[in-house]
Amino acid sequence: MNVLENIPYQAESMGRRKIVDEKHLLIMQIALKSRQRVPQHNANSNVNLLILKGTITVNLSGSDNQVKEGDLLSVVYQTPMIITNNKETDAMFLVIKTPNPSEMLMKNSG
Repeated sequence: MNVLENIPYQAESMGRRKIVDEKHLLIMQIALKSRQRVPQHNANSNVNLLILKGTITVNLSGSDNQVKEGDLLSVVYQTPMIITNNKETDAMFLVIKTPNPSEMLMKNSG
């Protein structure tokens, strides 16, 4: 799979697709058109965001971080976050979660 082909942009809301879904690793591709955002949520695993196109604003626990193409941003488990594309151009990034959130749920319930 080439993540730079058939990018899952959507007209009304964020686009996304699973790239890898294994026991210890989940990689999602997120595509944001101008002014789109990922709704507020808490990181459900240890997360790394790898920006492949554009610039996004990542609000972590109330603090804004501007990240651009090529940047890697680490997010600690359970950190409150909102991701927004405030630019006029499209943005796309990978969300790399280790372990897979399904493993975090099993660990926390066991």
